[in-house]
Amino acid sequence: MNHRVHFTFSPLTVCNGSSSWLKLGTSNIWPNMQRHRTDGFSSSKSLVVRRGAPFKLSLQLGGREFDPKSDCLRVKVMLGRLCVRMAVTFSKRVSSSRWTAYMESKNLDLQNPSVFISAPSSAPVGCYRFQLHVYSQGGRRRTALGKFLLLCNPWCGDDDVYIPFEDQREEYVANDAGLLFMGTAVNLVSRPWSFDQYEPGVLESCMSLLQVSPKHQTNQRLDYLKRNDPVYISRVVSAMINCEDDCGVLKGNWSGDFKNGVSPTTWTGSGDILNQWAKSGYKPVKYGQCWVFAAVMCTVMRVLGIPCRVVTNFNSAHDTNGNLVIEEYYSEKGEKLKLSKDSVWNFHVWVECWMARKDLGSGMDGWQVLDPTPQNRSGGVFCCGPSPVKAIKKRCMEMFYDIPFVYAEVNADIHMIIMSQGRVLSLSKDTEKVGSLICTKAIGFPRLENITGDYKLIKSPTSTLSSRTSTISDRSTSRTGDRSQVFVILSLDKAPVAGEPVSFTVKLINKQKMRKAMKLHLNAQAKEYNHSPSDTFWVDRFEPSTPPKTEYEDVVGDDLINLAAVVEDMSSHERTLASEEFNIATPKLTIQVLDENSVKVNEEQTAIVSFKNPYSHLVGGELIVAGAGLIQGKILFRYQLEHRITFTPNMVGTKMLQASLKLSNINSTIRGFKMVIVDKD
Repeated sequence: MNHRVHFTFSPLTVCNGSSSWLKLGTSNIWPNMQRHRTDGFSSSKSLVVRRGAPFKLSLQLGGREFDPKSDCLRVKVMLGRLCVRMAVTFSKRVSSSRWTAYMESKNLDLQNPSVFISAPSSAPVGCYRFQLHVYSQGGRRRTALGKFLLLCNPWCGDDDVYIPFEDQREEYVANDAGLLFMGTAVNLVSRPWSFDQYEPGVLESCMSLLQVSPKHQTNQRLDYLKRNDPVYISRVVSAMINCEDDCGVLKGNWSGDFKNGVSPTTWTGSGDILNQWAKSGYKPVKYGQCWVFAAVMCTVMRVLGIPCRVVTNFNSAHDTNGNLVIEEYYSEKGEKLKLSKDSVWNFHVWVECWMARKDLGSGMDGWQVLDPTPQNRSGGVFCCGPSPVKAIKKRCMEMFYDIPFVYAEVNADIHMIIMSQGRVLSLSKDTEKVGSLICTKAIGFPRLENITGDYKLIKSPTSTLSSRTSTISDRSTSRTGDRSQVFVILSLDKAPVAGEPVSFTVKLINKQKMRKAMKLHLNAQAKEYNHSPSDTFWVDRFEPSTPPKTEYEDVVGDDLINLAAVVEDMSSHERTLASEEFNIATPKLTIQVLDENSVKVNEEQTAIVSFKNPYSHLVGGELIVAGAGLIQGKILFRYQLEHRITFTPNMVGTKMLQASLKLSNINSTIRGFKMVIVDKD
């Protein structure tokens, strides 16, 4: 099967008819795209419009005037082999359910008359061809040909992707930069990401994704017909972001060996990934992990006009047997054991898309979970969703699509079991850790928005570090089990930062009045966000009545740590466990725009990127600076303490200037970003 599909969107092609020239004027391209809020796609030189709203074409009839009494205009619009024909009328009444074409009788310019074409709000998304025929007296016909790209329209109240507030549309459709939240709920990290939907080639790559999908290759006509439905489109895109069943965009890799491609942590935006995929003839780009899959899908959905945002679920359960229980096994000295196929990722990233769910009823409209990371087969294909967030909260397991899988990710219970020589010594339960924080970027601001309450019933919001830490401390108490005579609480004294000691406190509470002799085992293991911990790198043991504060220094940025405390009652040999997983936050790059209050489009600007080294030794590496709408491509430097860069914005609006420093002598990348408001010149 040949998957090579290349688009060259020439929007208005001049063609000769049977007897003379009929021309379509090109002066309306930019005003049309401004009215349709697609002017950001100007680099593609395409006429890009949205369904449910008219666009304007100007005619030139080869030197003669248009005669409304004798000239008859007809339009034929084609998507693949699908076509619709319509007469051009003088009625401005636009239908939301069918194609219409009209001319305005008032102030009609007979030398250069204009025709308005309007697609229904449920028209399929795609690259359309059209023919405009002028029939004169005597049956003479002249024809002009053209093309346009039709996208969904979240500004149209009749469109299934309509989202009601302008600030939501600006954030979830128009915004070409954002933040991805990673790390742990105790110490989350906000990572800048450039969605790049307006960068050269990205629009074409996204449209190609629909064309090379198995759905289109198997039955083009049916695929075109179904592209009117955002539910269908989103499932196609979810499957096509990964390459497990098709010639999708990204190959996943969680092995730690990225020598045949690019480490997922290296990517800073979607544009490089999508353009590399298209230019290679649709060979998968190596490599991605969950946040890369989600961020690239967000780009594609925003290009197609479907409101989309990236969501992080902290402590995301992967329940292999579907019983909503995750078993975690520990040794009697606190070492986490690899005895279960179930797992809890420190974080997992997916997207939400906004759409109506006519297949489920209006009560399920709104945000829908879609997950392009290849971990769940849906309909035999690696995709997930759209699952209504409302259905997840209400536990409507019978609804489409994949609600039980997503429900488990945010609601499973954790059973922590202490083992010794195949014998269970202790069992404790945690009913609050999974899905402890679900968040996305706030509208209009570079900060977190806590949306946990959209997914599940919660006791109280946890949107700040202090309240999250408090919640974790309280939750640790519940892990001990009802029959235990000792409570153990493990808590961090402050958010761990690279270059500084990690300080934590273990608190023991004796529920009996008699004095107890106890032994405390502490164990720390390094881990990846999606794996069980590796071998123990630090242990300690106390036999106190009150254990002391403890510190550990040899940690660097990007580390994740599984820390466990096991308390043994020396008389009863009863064991009690508390554990916590946390990350070590890296320091940040600082970006200063010298004249940030007067940044104008097409005017050169200056910024300074600097780094304050918190480590006890010198560091070096490669500095990369990028910014969609600010910098063409990327700027690379060898590391210095301070870099002065120049850039020339080419788009108006709020843009993100981002920098990343990949350290050469430490396995860590330091990042920073600056939001820049670009005004008209």
